[in-house]
Amino acid sequence: MSVTVADIKSKALELGFTSVGIVAADRMEAEGEHLREWLDRGYHATMGWMEREPEKRADPRLLMSGCRSVIVCTLNYYTPHKHEHSPSHGKISRYAWGDDYHDVLREKLTALVDSIRSSHPEVNAKICVDTALFMDKAWAARAGLGWIGKHTNLITREVGSWVFIGSLLLDIELEYDLAKLDDHCGTCTACIDACPTQAIVEPYVVDSNRCISYATIELRDEELPSDIGANLNGWIYGCDICQDICPWNRFETASHEERFEPRGGQTSLDLDEISRMDHPSYVERFRRSAMKRTKLVGLKRNAAELLK
Repeated sequence: MSVTVADIKSKALELGFTSVGIVAADRMEAEGEHLREWLDRGYHATMGWMEREPEKRADPRLLMSGCRSVIVCTLNYYTPHKHEHSPSHGKISRYAWGDDYHDVLREKLTALVDSIRSSHPEVNAKICVDTALFMDKAWAARAGLGWIGKHTNLITREVGSWVFIGSLLLDIELEYDLAKLDDHCGTCTACIDACPTQAIVEPYVVDSNRCISYATIELRDEELPSDIGANLNGWIYGCDICQDICPWNRFETASHEERFEPRGGQTSLDLDEISRMDHPSYVERFRRSAMKRTKLVGLKRNAAELLK
């Protein structure tokens, strides 16, 4: 019995994914060139891994031998809670409120692979959840699941931009989705205008060196750059300003995935508590959380900046 596209999509939705698209594993010429230009301009800042094997990022056939198809899934992570706006607390980016999305998506994608193998036991598959040499957003756009907005996040017509992306690379041919979604940002510049550090240096281009999310999560320096520190707007981990302001997020709907609910009901962190936190407490609080990315020293640095 052969696997059908209808079966794959039905199973993906049954597993809780918000949308799914299937496309041929071809080389991404324009997207690969855009990536090279972005790297050449130094907009990846200290994220040296972004420079590693860019040719693989543009061609999944180099990432996985024999790859012929790419299945791209989105998962809505919006939960209808608000940040605590208080000088004593630091705001957490919405994506990190609950359990680590890498674990959630990998679990669902593994179940999808198992379902495919029930009728195609010989199939080889590779799971990609933003840690592989793979351009997740570009493939989601190619699969017709949305378009990449001027803030460089994927925007979907169904639920806005509050979505995670997970993909499967397969070595079998399938029927492919051919319709791409047009860019519906139009003349809107809300995200560009709202960014307090002018990190969106032009439509569809973000300079990580200026980005609050990059600085509070990825940057390993002992101190934040002065222009970032002066414009944190209360963020201790990440930043949602460009998404909060996006008109397309008026279509946001609550996720059905309970693991994305804020841990302990917290959407912000007590700055004094973070300042006093020891490593065992940190490990316990952020186990299986995306927030472990910045490590305790990073959180303490960010908290200290907000307490100035």
